[in-house]
Amino acid sequence: MKELVRLRMRPSHDRKSFRYMLDYVDQNGKRRQISLGHADKRQAERQRHEKELELRVNVTDPVSMKLTDFFRDSLARTKGQVRATTLRETAKSINDFIACVGDIDVQEVQYQHGEQFIQYCSGQDISAATVAKKVKHLKRVFQLAEDRGQLDRHPLRKLKPSKAPRRKIRVFTVDEYARLCASARQYEEKGRPVKWELLIRMCLGTGMRRGELMNTTWRDIDFANMTVEVSPKKDCDDTWEWHIKDTDRRTLPLTADLVKLLVELQLSQPEGNPYVFVPMARYELIQELRRSGQWTVEKGRSPLSKFCHHFNKIRARAGIASGTFHDLRRTCLSNWIVQGLSVHEVKELAGHAGIETTDRFYLAVRKDVVDRARAASEASRKGDSVAHLLRAPCESDKSGRPPCVSALQVKP
Repeated sequence: MKELVRLRMRPSHDRKSFRYMLDYVDQNGKRRQISLGHADKRQAERQRHEKELELRVNVTDPVSMKLTDFFRDSLARTKGQVRATTLRETAKSINDFIACVGDIDVQEVQYQHGEQFIQYCSGQDISAATVAKKVKHLKRVFQLAEDRGQLDRHPLRKLKPSKAPRRKIRVFTVDEYARLCASARQYEEKGRPVKWELLIRMCLGTGMRRGELMNTTWRDIDFANMTVEVSPKKDCDDTWEWHIKDTDRRTLPLTADLVKLLVELQLSQPEGNPYVFVPMARYELIQELRRSGQWTVEKGRSPLSKFCHHFNKIRARAGIASGTFHDLRRTCLSNWIVQGLSVHEVKELAGHAGIETTDRFYLAVRKDVVDRARAASEASRKGDSVAHLLRAPCESDKSGRPPCVSALQVKP
């Protein structure tokens, strides 16, 4: 019989003692940890047994149902726990999996069905990155089913799709950025209510995501300290519900130029609209949709309609062949790294859940890095040794050797 509660030892900070911990998964599929607060093994085993009995009272036996019903039940259980977009992507992955293996019984799913699904997706001209994302969603569904006791085992636990090649990070040059701003000014002069130039400047200066910018209110901006706070919004009379990606509230710096532009925008905006970048007409329309029940949390992620369409027009008018608004964020984070910020500092400012995201998507190799690498290769080719490079900035002592070398105990 599968063990539902695991007993383990957790050492203290000074590593001189330990206490026992209980690890288990609750009825909602969430992993839990309980500290027993002592190091008595016999008592800990008894407490583990008691917790095991408590959980088994509410654990269902492994279910037998078609994949369609099983997946529908799984999506209903996780609704409200994850983003609507994640649920939608999971549903698409599920539909593709059923189209591949058929509507079989969930207990009949085997590892080979996962391999069959990967081959099926590859035959549909789906990119390796998208296949990996689909497999991730499927594995999560089966993992939750195992945690709930619906499955004896996770059939796709060891399934690994092919690694997707890393895409080249697109960053805007200084010239492209200047042309984007000029094109945005011209775009606004034609009667567009959205302040596109300020949006572009804010993204490049703070690294904020599109949804974060569009859900920024005047209360989030601290003019005195020259900062902007990325914070979630509640469903109130004047604001709609919005959640930060990875639920990471953070404070970002503003430059003096951005503060000046924001002050000018605030003075020119009519009263009654708390949002910085949502035009008044659009805000009033959204308020009507909210009152009639036609507004959803999902729509609040991007309150401005046809955002990408307008930005692509600005980019095309600037004579730039490719690039997205999100590339401005990538450019900002890459600039921070080039200017000396550590990867961990950039991770915190960017609001990434893990350092892997910062490494994978935003550590772009800039031209100055390539130039320095070329110079190092040229120096090595000409025979310049490490010792020679060390001697350059050091002053020689009486022995003729630099202090940085004299301090070492060199064997003859």
